Amino acid sequence: MARGWILEAAHLVATLAELAAVVIVVAALLEGLWRSAKVFMQRDQVPDELKESLRLQLGRWLAIALEFLLAADIMLTAVAPTWEEIGKLAAIATIRTALNFFLQKEIEAHEQRHGRTTHPDHT
Repeated sequence: MARGWILEAAHLVATLAELAAVVIVVAALLEGLWRSAKVFMQRDQVPDELKESLRLQLGRWLAIALEFLLAADIMLTAVAPTWEEIGKLAAIATIRTALNFFLQKEIEAHEQRHGRTTHPDHT
């Protein structure tokens, strides 16, 4: 009885984490589209630095979404009944972790090149 409840709770938490990731990605895409449209409508030529800043702002939100997806993977791994499912979840988690790692490296490189931290409010 308790094991069934734990499985249901783990699946619910994982589903909520995945839903949060979807909401974050949709919001990030809408924000990125809005900011990009504003920038491109106000200028004839958009500096590369500004384009990079817009892209990295989106990247930051995507990194947050990846963290939520990784949390969901961890929850599902904890209750996965077979080694095959654990293997699939491990592969997915590895890919998501690698994506997040390289995204973070790109953000840090941008910040080092420009000697500052870029925040989503700066466009």
